[in-house]
Amino acid sequence: MNQHEFNQQLCRFLAAATTPFHAVAEMAQRLTGAGFVRLAEGAEWDVRPGGKYFLTRNGSSIVAFVHGQDNLSSTGMRMVGAHTDSPCLMVKPTPEIRSHGLFQLGAQVYGGALLNPWFDRDLSLAGRVSFQCLGGQLRVALIDYRDAIAMIPSLAIHLDRTANTKREVNPQTAIVPVLCRLSEGEVLDFRELLYTRLVSEHPQWEGCQVLDYELSFYDTQAPSLIGLRQDFIASARLDNLLSCFTGLQALLEIDGAESALLICNDHEEVGSLSAAGAGGPLLTSMLNRLAGNDANYSALADRSMMISVDNAHAIHPNFADRHDKNHGPLLNGGPVIKVNASQRYATNSETSGFFRMLASIEGVPVQSFVVRNDMACGSTIGPISAGATGIRTLDVGVPTLGMHSIRELAGSEDGWNLGRVLRRFYSHTGPLSAI
Repeated sequence: MNQHEFNQQLCRFLAAATTPFHAVAEMAQRLTGAGFVRLAEGAEWDVRPGGKYFLTRNGSSIVAFVHGQDNLSSTGMRMVGAHTDSPCLMVKPTPEIRSHGLFQLGAQVYGGALLNPWFDRDLSLAGRVSFQCLGGQLRVALIDYRDAIAMIPSLAIHLDRTANTKREVNPQTAIVPVLCRLSEGEVLDFRELLYTRLVSEHPQWEGCQVLDYELSFYDTQAPSLIGLRQDFIASARLDNLLSCFTGLQALLEIDGAESALLICNDHEEVGSLSAAGAGGPLLTSMLNRLAGNDANYSALADRSMMISVDNAHAIHPNFADRHDKNHGPLLNGGPVIKVNASQRYATNSETSGFFRMLASIEGVPVQSFVVRNDMACGSTIGPISAGATGIRTLDVGVPTLGMHSIRELAGSEDGWNLGRVLRRFYSHTGPLSAI
């Protein structure tokens, strides 16, 4: 796959992966098509050298791995981690609002969303619905309206002359999507609306009763390559589906001689502490199961390494002073090694040196990011996964502008170049440590 094909496939993936559930479903489909065998956590596993496997948890986190030809405790595991969730607006449990002849839905803010860009966008709705089928069993299914069904209108500047200087966004009162006009006396039940949509996408469940849901609004504008020379890719959910896609492509393209793993966790944007998050037991329980006993797990962990991949802040040409003057990553300047002395990132000199060595072999430039001392630093699944597993870890990412906006911007070369390094990492023979 060349760079152009990579970016075209990335855009298709981003368009399909409108929620973490849809992202995992899309990744599972691609893995199955490549010959990976799906495992169930509650069943016996028949995992053999040379095999390719994956499993999911909660429908929103996924682990895929290739079992190399040698014993895992002898060779260790080459691991890449990312996350499937992005900041968004999620529908509240009792969301129906009738206001001045309009039907609206109350929404919660998920994660650290940049709220201003959500105004005046064509919004759709997607996610997971739980329902009781005619036989009485509980079932779940994914839905996606795809069409624009909502908008959050701005208040006109004529009614707020200070809008460009002082307007603040109240997430409770201002971020309320409008879905339709209501006639006099008309009442809409959101679960009844969901039933209609569910049956239109899954006609086999006609007659079911919708019980609950996890639904997110999203921007319907398609991902695209932009710029005079198509230097950039613009899309929703680049943070962090770009990393999920890049890690997946790298895993699909290796020969399988070495043991390699990709994990994409949900709930990173809200702290990772969940059954499906990096703060939960998904990765450690799976590695323990593969190792077989504590001694083998210790050997596996000692011989393994993880690259935590999550977008990095590119230097903004209009706000360059927000960066340390020696650490302003450039779009299309190569993947970024993220460093923080307080361990908000898991990078150390050994893991960063190893990444630089791999990048040098591939001819890929590498950049560094350190947050200004007078600004707070975000974090990733890197330190959480390292603390849970005891595995040496590195934090890297593709430089991005507008992070946590409804539409973000990245360089069209950076994902491709990061993928080259990840493929080299997955295929690396010999020890993953300098010790």
